[in-house]
Amino acid sequence: MTSPSPAKRFNWSNLKTRVVSATVLVPMVVAAVWLGNFWFLALALVCTALLAREWGKISAPKSPNAVGAVVGLFCAVAVIAAYLHQFLIAWSVVLAGAFLAGLIARGAVERRADAAYGVVYIAPAVIALVWIRSLPSDGLWWTLLLFVVTWFADIFAYVTGSIFKGPKLWPQISPNKTWAGFVGGLVAATIGAVLVAHFAHLKLVWPAAALIGFLGGLATMAGDLWESILKRRFGVKDSGDIIPGHGGLLDRVDGLMFAAIVIAAVRLVDHLGWAH
Repeated sequence: MTSPSPAKRFNWSNLKTRVVSATVLVPMVVAAVWLGNFWFLALALVCTALLAREWGKISAPKSPNAVGAVVGLFCAVAVIAAYLHQFLIAWSVVLAGAFLAGLIARGAVERRADAAYGVVYIAPAVIALVWIRSLPSDGLWWTLLLFVVTWFADIFAYVTGSIFKGPKLWPQISPNKTWAGFVGGLVAATIGAVLVAHFAHLKLVWPAAALIGFLGGLATMAGDLWESILKRRFGVKDSGDIIPGHGGLLDRVDGLMFAAIVIAAVRLVDHLGWAH
């Protein structure tokens, strides 16, 4: 009978690299979020371009630049329309852009739907982010709430999962994720939302803030798992290597993309008065 293999030790060196990368990037993101307006649009467009580029590399290794450019163009137009509060145009561009991206990318991808999906995958999340930040009274604080929920879920899922280990969450899809990390991330996201709602003086009672944090945490985990499914579909380990310790930008914001849509939907419910 063979003895069990020793448990994998916590990768402190990788954690250090992650922390250094976050120390550089987080202040830039926070500054753009705080300043809003053109600065936030610039951040959104840069991220859109990088995400489209990575999607091109993942889905069309034979013609990554061409597919990335096509996807990025339609996503950027939709994001700019959303920034100008032309949301009907923005969503029309998403639909038409997905269709046209599939047609233009013919022969460059294994399936034309892969190029089309790039537009559908990237643009709605960035549109949601732009809309949240553009809210006149509390857009800044809702954007901060979104980032805190996502960061808390991601960081504490990684830390608690690495320390406590235990049963795997979905080993066929993401062998490194554990139930301990899943629970730790959800708890942290919930607490983070309550803290932001309290200190930012958002008009949220703490149970509502906790629910938003919980839903945002779930969306973050779902986005992370979905990207793992996509990477397995295309046979890649990381979406890129632009961020040391984290991989590509898509590896870093996969959860944020899902959480942005969920929290934007929650905010829209209140914005339209349906919660009263």
